[in-house]
Amino acid sequence: MSKTTTSRATTSRIWNFDDLNEWEDATQVGIPNYWFKDGILHIFTNANTWDRTKIKSIATYTTGTYSWRVYVPTMGVGDCASIGAFLYSDDTHELDFEIGYGKETVRQGLNAVSDDLIVYATSQANPSHSFQSKIKRGQWYTLSITLALNSQKKYIATWKIDNSILTSTTLTYGSSTKFKIFCSVENLSFIGDHIPYTQNYALFDWVEFK
Repeated sequence: MSKTTTSRATTSRIWNFDDLNEWEDATQVGIPNYWFKDGILHIFTNANTWDRTKIKSIATYTTGTYSWRVYVPTMGVGDCASIGAFLYSDDTHELDFEIGYGKETVRQGLNAVSDDLIVYATSQANPSHSFQSKIKRGQWYTLSITLALNSQKKYIATWKIDNSILTSTTLTYGSSTKFKIFCSVENLSFIGDHIPYTQNYALFDWVEFK
């Protein structure tokens, strides 16, 4: 279910996850591992697989603020599993939040402790940009990416968690590139040290664009 409110400047949309209305399956590997209950999307990947479970918006969007309300649970130690909240146009126009246990080398570099996970804020290309930080497991967070235009009509992308800025970068492209919005849990090799030994999951309460 979605709600739409319109003002002079912008159209705001918020999706509460009662179903896939205005969204579609985007699973790449494995079967679609998700369900909806009480307005929350439950999404997971299985142990000993390279499952890539995700959904995406049917419509595309440009400038504005994209927000995801996400529960970040305990994740398997060393598991290559990532919670994703991201924007995708194509492989060289993609902006991500990805959260997982993290490789041990990255955890050591960030002085991560046992209840820390690693969050990546990333532009995949044009230009490549990656910022890593720590995030506590077992909590709800609001993740957001804001896209604004500079004087050269290029996007400035800003990543925030609970309204605190993580990082920002100027992209080489602007609003001719439109994005679909994604929610995912994927077993990906970059964010851990071994194939997942456990089932990993995330909860998405809502997604908003304004």
